[in-house]
Amino acid sequence: MQSRTLRKLHRFIAPIIFLPLFLTAATGVLYRVARSWFGASPEFGELMMFIHQGTFLGGQLRVFYVLLNGLGVIAMLFTGIYMTSLFRRPRRTDTTGS
Repeated sequence: MQSRTLRKLHRFIAPIIFLPLFLTAATGVLYRVARSWFGASPEFGELMMFIHQGTFLGGQLRVFYVLLNGLGVIAMLFTGIYMTSLFRRPRRTDTTGS
């Protein structure tokens, strides 16, 4: 895949996946920190897990929320890593001096 096409794909997917990923990450961290360090109530924990797991979408859409979150992360990782050129062979430089 060409680098320009990959960048366009990455740029298109990133804004779409940002909010669900941010919600999932923020509520997961907030849940753990609040419950472990600050002794937050079980009701607060339930609210955080309600948002974190996508339960607010209902039984049918929750599966798609989790699936698309996972696929979005994978897509962002692959396109981002590929754009860094970590796995490309270095170009040969001409050392003949001409």
